[in-house]
Amino acid sequence: MSDRTFHILLLPGDGVGPEVTAEARALLEAVGPAVGARFVFNEGLIGGAAIDAYGTPLRDEEIDAALASDAVFLGAVGGPAWDNLRGEARPESGLLRLRKALGLFANLRPVRVFDALVDASPLKPQIARGADLLVVRELTGGLYFGRPSERRTDEAGRRAIDTLPYTDHEIERIVDLAFRLARQRRRKVTSIDKANVLATSQLWREVATEVGERYPDVTLEHMLVDAGSMRLIARPRDFDVLVTENLFGDILSDEAGVLAGSLGMLPSASLHGEPPTRPGTVAPMFGLYEPVHGSAPDIAGQGLANPLGAILSVSMMLRFSFGLADAADAIEAAVEDALAAGYRTRDIGGTATTAELGAQVRERALARLGG
Repeated sequence: MSDRTFHILLLPGDGVGPEVTAEARALLEAVGPAVGARFVFNEGLIGGAAIDAYGTPLRDEEIDAALASDAVFLGAVGGPAWDNLRGEARPESGLLRLRKALGLFANLRPVRVFDALVDASPLKPQIARGADLLVVRELTGGLYFGRPSERRTDEAGRRAIDTLPYTDHEIERIVDLAFRLARQRRRKVTSIDKANVLATSQLWREVATEVGERYPDVTLEHMLVDAGSMRLIARPRDFDVLVTENLFGDILSDEAGVLAGSLGMLPSASLHGEPPTRPGTVAPMFGLYEPVHGSAPDIAGQGLANPLGAILSVSMMLRFSFGLADAADAIEAAVEDALAAGYRTRDIGGTATTAELGAQVRERALARLGG
């Protein structure tokens, strides 16, 4: 019997979500005994699958199940079958509601160019090679949650209004997390804003500077979002940890995905937790983990989906929510080993199926863990 038991809510979602979630679960079940951990799974519905079954993209029952879990793993949501829906009826609104209900204020999206996939990036190899960065995005504030957010029609015609609010507390906690993460990497934080135009960005820069003063061993630079978006493609190795607000983070993290050669390679974590008692550390935090790619309904059920984004999301879960850093390291190394051995799905120039690539990573992870 394991001395550590972790409860995980699985939300496979739509399209290829169930396929990559199955690989994530198989990996956890394989490595658990090797690291003295037992993973207990509960499964629910979200997105289009929940709409079809219950008429809503997210039920209160799934929120309650998430709150009773140690972590949540999500596949993907959405697809053309539900494109006619609007507002809170859309599949994506279920994910937004879940993030808000769980207080998931921080989205972490690491982007690493594996040596074996340098040629898969559309960028020149001399630009992409060696890129290894982490985008830290504020997730519960800004334009996506500001009120009012609505459309209006009057005698002057149609117009739309969105509101961009931020408090100093919201900014401080996300920037502080970015600095603590940078201490575990290369000790550099780039804060992205639009302080030459936006009042919220001016507050962001002010608070980021104050937080930076608490971390004299970490370099802080401020960068406008337009300059940052160009630098991300032209000189990606300049970056270590990028921290930014919700909208900018959404855009820049997707842009950064081009470096890795495929969105199917990218994991993510959305975290909630109080700052640790020991300065400069990142204590285990509750999280929702998901691959960055969408539901890809055009290839669903064909075994073509890249499982590596989901597998690397498992690594993040083990590291950030369960404190199993050795297992996380083994999985990341196993992904690198499998790619170096030539195992790749179609999106990164190979012929392996979802299940074949997942099995190769499991085998190599277990070998590294001595299982």
